[in-house]
Amino acid sequence: MSDTLLHRIRTDTASDRARRPLLTPAAAVLLASLALAPALLAPHSAAAAGATVTISNASGTAEADPEFATSFTVTGAGFQSIQGGFGGIYALFGWVEPGSSWKPSSGGTVGGDYRYVPDAESKDNAGFQRFIAFPGSDTESAANAIMSASGDFTIDMVVPGAGFESLDRDGNISAVDCLVVQCGIITIGAHGVKNANNETFTPISFVAPAAAAATPGTPAVAGTTVAGDAAATAVTAAGAARVGYTTTSAIAGNVLSFTGQGFSAGEQVVATLDNGVAAVGPLTAGPSGEVAGVLQLPADLRAGTHLLALTGAASASLAETQIAVAANPNSTVAATAEAAQPVWPYLALGIGILVAVVLLLISLVTSLVRGARTRRARREAAAAAQLAAQLAAPVESAEPAEPSAPVAPALASAASPTLALPRHTMEAEPPTEPLLTASTSGVNR
Repeated sequence: MSDTLLHRIRTDTASDRARRPLLTPAAAVLLASLALAPALLAPHSAAAAGATVTISNASGTAEADPEFATSFTVTGAGFQSIQGGFGGIYALFGWVEPGSSWKPSSGGTVGGDYRYVPDAESKDNAGFQRFIAFPGSDTESAANAIMSASGDFTIDMVVPGAGFESLDRDGNISAVDCLVVQCGIITIGAHGVKNANNETFTPISFVAPAAAAATPGTPAVAGTTVAGDAAATAVTAAGAARVGYTTTSAIAGNVLSFTGQGFSAGEQVVATLDNGVAAVGPLTAGPSGEVAGVLQLPADLRAGTHLLALTGAASASLAETQIAVAANPNSTVAATAEAAQPVWPYLALGIGILVAVVLLLISLVTSLVRGARTRRARREAAAAAQLAAQLAAPVESAEPAEPSAPVAPALASAASPTLALPRHTMEAEPPTEPLLTASTSGVNR
């Protein structure tokens, strides 16, 4: 039916489409659906076949020491690999609630549906937690391993023992006894990404490495195997406090993972290194008197033998052991590189900066001198122009001008000597009447 309809859609003529204008959108939708059908029916990813995790210790089994740390090689296959995707997956040692929807994609919450050993969120942590990045992710540099395109990876992990403490989202401490509940390796999406395809749980069993078992009538601890005459020794030693550590984490500047046994249930335990050089706690002992934790070793801690001690606050139990701390190879390389670094680059840089400062000062002084010279030249030019204008003004006014009216009589007098009379003579008018003269008789007329 779908092939016939597809054939009809492809053979429609322009006139048919004009007569049935709604057929073209319908055809587009149908074609898109047919094109996407193979992709929808195909497997979503390699994880559709089921992601699996394989755990193997040095003996090739998935068994851990209930008292001391055990190293494992964890191999994953069939996980969903997202090229260039954000984050990746976390591999954690912990516990999940049996028969529950513990997975984060199903609403599971840490501290409620699943718990795990807390660890530093760094590449060189204690090994209780590992980060596997997607291929091409921008977080590859912080990952302990890179997932392949087919969803495979291999990492190393550390199981601290059969007892540990975890934190929930509110910071509350919860004790987990793996001799009572089933613990194992948990994988979930990293950086808050919830992906059901990459959520798995693989159980780990706890078996004492010594081939010791209880004598007839002596109860054996759940999850351990004891046989022969060593049972009495094992039971007798159960009350003594003991401490162990992971040798691979005993590196200066790293965190040292350790475990302890033989303390009172619920009591506070403090771990110290060399009587206070480093310390952590208090840690709460589990139901069986077990503790597990990590201790930050100082970066400048000398390489050699040091004393690790665990002290119980209530029982005053003391467990001590000597640890062999190795120097951090990264710090050694950095210190060697710093010591071997030549001095001449810094000297050349200093000389270059000094030359640049001198050139800058010279340029500044030159600019100031040129500016002063320019301003002085302008002032001199302005003064010269003003002086030239003053000198040119009398020459232009020296042209002969017409004599003014008062000057004309003077010139006329100079030309005619007969007319050159004293001013008072010229101004005095002759009397109009004859002067009276005195007669001899003294009578004036």
